[in-house]
Amino acid sequence: MSTIKDLNLAPSGERKIRWVEAHMPVLRDIGSDFAREKPFAGLKIALSVHLEAKTAYLCRVLEMGGAEMHVTGSNPLSTQDDVAAALAAKSMDVHAVYGCTDEEYQAHLRSVLSVGPNIIIDDGGDLVNMIHTKMPELIPAIIGGCEETTTGIIRLEAMNKAGELKFPMVR
Repeated sequence: MSTIKDLNLAPSGERKIRWVEAHMPVLRDIGSDFAREKPFAGLKIALSVHLEAKTAYLCRVLEMGGAEMHVTGSNPLSTQDDVAAALAAKSMDVHAVYGCTDEEYQAHLRSVLSVGPNIIIDDGGDLVNMIHTKMPELIPAIIGGCEETTTGIIRLEAMNKAGELKFPMVR
C-alpha cells in the first residue's frame, strides 16, 4: 500500500506525466520496445529519485518492461505529490510525500526495500547505504543497480575502495 499525500491529486500528476510522454520520443520508443520484449519480467526494482513527471514516466517505462516498481523520492523537497498520486493511482507502489520528516523519509526508503528488490536505481546513495548498513539480508537477491549523482558515486567509490560494496553498481 502506497504512502502518498492525497490520491485525489492524481489527475494533475497524470496530465504532467502525459505531457512528458508526448515530449520524450526516445523514452517513448524504449517503452514500446520494453512492452514487447519485457526485459525486466519477474524483477523488482527499488527506485529513489527526484519524483517528478520525467522520472515518473521513467518508472512507467520500466514497468512496461515487466518490472515490479517500488518508488520513493530521493529528496522530500523535490517530490511532487500529484505525480506520486498519479503513479499510485495506477497501482504502482509509491512512498513519497513532499516535505516529509527525516523519520518519514527513512520509512519510505525501508518500504521500497522491504519488497526484496533485484535492481536498485538510486540518487544520492541512500538506498544502497540502507541496504548495506540496515538490511544486509537483501544483498543476495540484488543483481545490481545504478547511481545518478556525483554525491552517490563518491559514496559508492568509498564503499568499493573499503571492500564494502556487495553488488555491482553502474554510474
